[in-house]
Amino acid sequence: MDSKPDVKESSEKREIDERTNEKDKDKEKDKDKKDEVTVTVNEQPVKLRGDSATGADIKAAAITQGVQIQQNFVLQEELPNGTSRIVGDTDRVKLREHLRFTALAPDDNS
Repeated sequence: MDSKPDVKESSEKREIDERTNEKDKDKEKDKDKKDEVTVTVNEQPVKLRGDSATGADIKAAAITQGVQIQQNFVLQEELPNGTSRIVGDTDRVKLREHLRFTALAPDDNS
């Protein structure tokens, strides 16, 4: 009985497994890119992941990515009709490309 065919089969199987693993990794990277959305906060791009985010999530991501705001700033979503709406820290926003937000320092009326 010759053991060489087993070595060849094992080598081929290993090669197929490696290619499958590479394809799976590529699919994961593509999925990550699809899950990533770029919005604008104070005219600066901010990348977010997922289907939705809270106002606090959006501000935290913006801060992490270098936008000069603070977590206590008031977040507004700029709407296509030229108006805006306040997004509270616990309010959820459905994420999609090209959303625009403005973060403003809270008024200090003391």
